[in-house]
This record gives sequence, structure tokens and C-alpha cells, in this order.
Amino acid sequence: MTPKEENDFVMRDEYDFSKGVRGAYTQSFKELNLVSLDADVKAVFPDSESVNAALRLLIKAAKDAQQAVEFAKAS
Repeated sequence: MTPKEENDFVMRDEYDFSKGVRGAYTQSFKELNLVSLDADVKAVFPDSESVNAALRLLIKAAKDAQQAVEFAKAS
């Protein structure tokens, strides 16, 4: 569209946005977290429950390791 055509744009009568709700589906998209896994990872973790369990275990191990390092530094 050229700049002249953009300035001449007229909204048609059949386009009725008066009943629309701005952002009606925004919250559902904000809550949706999708992550793409590589094929080798998918082979080990077939569903979201197994991925979540593994990540929780990794988080716990990282926290435990961090606490051990802090304890060693304090001694």
C-alpha cells in the first residue's frame, strides 16, 4: 500500500468492532509456556511430567550444591 492509499483508507460498514473486547484472550497466552525439545531429549522425556520431574531434581541438586559451597566458604 502506498502512503497515498493509506491516507485514503476507509473502514467499511460491515466491519463492526463495537462488540469486541480488547485483550480477551491475552491471559490464556500469557499462561502458555511452550518449549521445543530436540529429538534426543524427546526420546528420554516423552511427556511434560517427566521433563518437570527432571528439572525439579536438577533445581534441588543445584540448590544443595550451592548450600554446600556456601557452608565450605563459611568454615
